[in-house]
Amino acid sequence: MNKLLVIEDDVGIQKQLKWALSDFDVIFAKDRDTAISQLRRHSPCVVTLDLGLPPDAENASEGLAALEQMLALDPGCKVIVITGNEDKQNALKAIKLGAHDFYQKPINDEELTVIINRAFFVASIEEENAKQEIIDQEDSAIIGNSPEVMKVKSMINKVAPTELTTLLLGESGTGKDLVAREIHKRSKRHNKPFVAINCASIPENLLESELFGYEKGAFTGAHKTTPGKIECADGGTLFLDEIGDMSYPLQAKILRFLQDKVIERVGGRSSISVDIKIVCATNKNLREMVLDKTFREDLFYRISEIVIDIPPLRERGDDVIALSRVFLNEYSQQLSKKVSGYSDDAINALMAHDWPGNIRELQNKVKSAALMCEGKVINADDLMLAVSDEDDAQFELNLKTTREKAERAAIVKALSFCDGNLTSAAKHLGITRPTLYYLLDKYSLKQEG
Repeated sequence: MNKLLVIEDDVGIQKQLKWALSDFDVIFAKDRDTAISQLRRHSPCVVTLDLGLPPDAENASEGLAALEQMLALDPGCKVIVITGNEDKQNALKAIKLGAHDFYQKPINDEELTVIINRAFFVASIEEENAKQEIIDQEDSAIIGNSPEVMKVKSMINKVAPTELTTLLLGESGTGKDLVAREIHKRSKRHNKPFVAINCASIPENLLESELFGYEKGAFTGAHKTTPGKIECADGGTLFLDEIGDMSYPLQAKILRFLQDKVIERVGGRSSISVDIKIVCATNKNLREMVLDKTFREDLFYRISEIVIDIPPLRERGDDVIALSRVFLNEYSQQLSKKVSGYSDDAINALMAHDWPGNIRELQNKVKSAALMCEGKVINADDLMLAVSDEDDAQFELNLKTTREKAERAAIVKALSFCDGNLTSAAKHLGITRPTLYYLLDKYSLKQEG
């Protein structure tokens, strides 16, 4: 049965609801502290909350405080506030604070049951949507499950269906090109061209003609009319990589194009309409460049309707290992090498390295290691990455050990926060006091309070 937390201090109403809500696994709480403890312990997705709680049962202050605290702990929780018959003002306050719904006394069992069932239905829909988002993210070409990368994947899913101009920020080698391609793949333009141009790799005097194209005879060597990258991307996506390296005069022409979606070829006089989605990227600080007058402020705001910050590899935790395994499989096949994995010292070296060159550096290291490896397993020497004894202890593969370390750390933190009070610590940890006694003994922690 679905777990339902009922926060009500009136014993008579508690008995009424226990009988009326027999289709749910009902958990009761009589005040704010008990409610928070039950929320931590049972994680119900629906809560009914009587705003008139002790010690301020005549007003709604304690109930509203409980509402804020619960939503801070679990923003997805559906809280149904129950108010007095003439207390619409506090009901509206509760809705503004994030309550899912409200119900006014006197309680009608059937009506309240309908509202609760509706809240569970909404919660289940949101849960399914969240699961689908995870599936969509896992279907991504972007490898990794770190919180930083999951945020990037989520933003890609949200921005891809729109026509907003997207700016990708990140250090060199973080995979901005891959993110741009993923946005295109998930957009409605996915079956149209994806055209990329690196603004830093083309000489300034040639970049304009590369972008806009040119008419026959526009300059020496222009033997035929040639469409530019922008025209070639018509209907699809144009990726302007390293836009921070674009010259100031050319920025003005790009701004006009972004505003009007119209271009003129070099040496031409007629306007050409182009329908494309724009994604830009840079490893430079455009805000500082705007202040230095080296990048147009109006262009900056035009290309940054949505900004996605791509994290450096050193901030992505265990993603390094996932990426390393994918690259090893790829390069082993390319090089016809039978290399199956990494030794423990290689894994520790991969985790300890700072990766200033990000994913591009990791690819190069793995490729050279796959080539140089003489056995079936790559070690730290093959990667040419030094690892110290301290680094060797950093990466713990044993799940039981990792879980116990995290559990012990949480208990120590809770005891410190609660000044050694076991009852309070147990409430914050969402466990019973006997369970806390057991864990204190298990981890040989000092018992106080």
